[in-house]
Amino acid sequence: MRICPPLCAGDCPENDLEEPGLLDKRVLVLGCGNVLFGDDGFGPAVVDYFRDHFAAPDDAALIDAGISVRNILFDVAIGEGGTRKIVIVDAVDAGRTPGEIFSLDVSEIPEKKIDDFSMHQIPTSNLLREIKELRRLEVRVICAQVASIPESVRPGLSEALVRALPLACEKILEEIRRA
Repeated sequence: MRICPPLCAGDCPENDLEEPGLLDKRVLVLGCGNVLFGDDGFGPAVVDYFRDHFAAPDDAALIDAGISVRNILFDVAIGEGGTRKIVIVDAVDAGRTPGEIFSLDVSEIPEKKIDDFSMHQIPTSNLLREIKELRRLEVRVICAQVASIPESVRPGLSEALVRALPLACEKILEEIRRA
């Protein structure tokens, strides 16, 4: 299965889930969001920033899941790979200060996010809970408080979320080290 960011013609090998051993990586970091809708593109932006400024250990994979996180999670749920931890990176509106980075356990996903379809074709939160319980994987969610998400197409992060990119990457490194 090939997971490509929006506007990709399908030829983005860095997002190819058929890469040998990808689902055997100890940690999968999935950057979720739609880059066409402002701060909603935070997850993919974090993956890009991480790749440009940090080095991931060999047993971790960072994937720009875009709006296709559910497809990846299904592969993890039914697969027999060596993944032990999933880190979801996403933008949320939790009533905090714009740009604030915080972590959640999957059980702590805000109620208004649980069944909304902005978390990229869910019920992703239900699937995450099942992966955690049935596959016994650790699941963490690294969130950024949005400044705003436009109702029409407007690519680009707010200044608050641009400033939050390095901190989100540091949180990812912490989660990888704890796996």
